[in-house]
Amino acid sequence: MAKIHTPIPSLKLNDGNSLPMLAYGTGTTWYKTGDESKLDQNCIDSTVTAIKLGYHHLDGAEVYKTETELGMAIKKADVSRDKLFITTKVLPNISDIPAALKLSLQKLQVDHVDLYLIHSPFHTEDKAEHQARWKQMEELKAQGLTKSIGVSNYHPEHLDLLLETATIPPAVNQIEFHPYLQHPDWIEYHKKKGIATSAYGSLAAVVKRGSSNQDASSSEGPLDGTLSALAHKYGVSPAEICIRWCIDQDVAVITTSGKEQRLSDYLRAMTFKLTPKEIAEINEQGSKKHARGYWNHIYKADDRR
Repeated sequence: MAKIHTPIPSLKLNDGNSLPMLAYGTGTTWYKTGDESKLDQNCIDSTVTAIKLGYHHLDGAEVYKTETELGMAIKKADVSRDKLFITTKVLPNISDIPAALKLSLQKLQVDHVDLYLIHSPFHTEDKAEHQARWKQMEELKAQGLTKSIGVSNYHPEHLDLLLETATIPPAVNQIEFHPYLQHPDWIEYHKKKGIATSAYGSLAAVVKRGSSNQDASSSEGPLDGTLSALAHKYGVSPAEICIRWCIDQDVAVITTSGKEQRLSDYLRAMTFKLTPKEIAEINEQGSKKHARGYWNHIYKADDRR
């Protein structure tokens, strides 16, 4: 099994910790809709493969129902804990975050995670509750059960609520981010507040090319030509151009696959950099279409937030 030769860069967080900018995710491909107790051996094996290839940032979540598999893969891969960066998220057990994290730690077979996130802000519209939940997150960090704390899918207005009373600001906001959903206002807000951006769904310009939520699987998109030309220039695939597009904008990427060759190929995104002109071209072409892969029950079809 080939290992990465070019190191994965890290993003310095506002709490002094560092976030590896390419992660292996155990959602999407491995997300369970049924009985959590039924182990998915393919998930375990693929995660072990990813770890051995050099994916030491591992992204999980309570709602994926794959924390047990992730824990088993970590144990089987036999990589020193201090070399791993483990992320997980709380939801739906948001009513008792400390209990939720302790259960996650049991499943993961570790005594702490490196990053713990509130998976979404949509569990409540109550300001006081948002702030109370964040206070619990701060306490978990103080106890050493997580090194960093953050959120996922939060809008700037949700972050504002937390920052009103927070003694520890969120280190990360993990959002759907790709050329067909660029969130320029959110990215600017994150940078202003010192919050790192982490991206899921970052390959949507390759796998979901449509002009709207309803047309997200269309076979053509305005970026096809640009991505193909850049892929030819750098000797990689369009997917790796999308990964690099994120990294070159200081956005960490979470990706996944059950195929070893594809995971190995994604690591080639560490071997080159896009020019500012190339990034601008992707931004311009990508802004001509809108596609969202997640949370479509929350957003209207033309909502680009």
